[in-house]
Amino acid sequence: MEERINSALDEIRQVLRRDGGDIELVDVTPENIVRVRLQGHCAGCPGARMTLKGIVEQILAQAVPEIKGVEAVD
Repeated sequence: MEERINSALDEIRQVLRRDGGDIELVDVTPENIVRVRLQGHCAGCPGARMTLKGIVEQILAQAVPEIKGVEAVD
């Protein structure tokens, strides 16, 4: 599952890096919650929560249907 998640995150990274940001997979919980760390400009961006729910969670759910959600960690 982590390989599929990282593959989907690679697609997302291309977009985030254009704006000086990045995303890192931290872990996947036993409940299939993906924990990620936003980096660079994304870490302090006011729109980060919207990006996480509106883009990251949607793309990951399509690529890995068993994912139940995405949450950011510091």
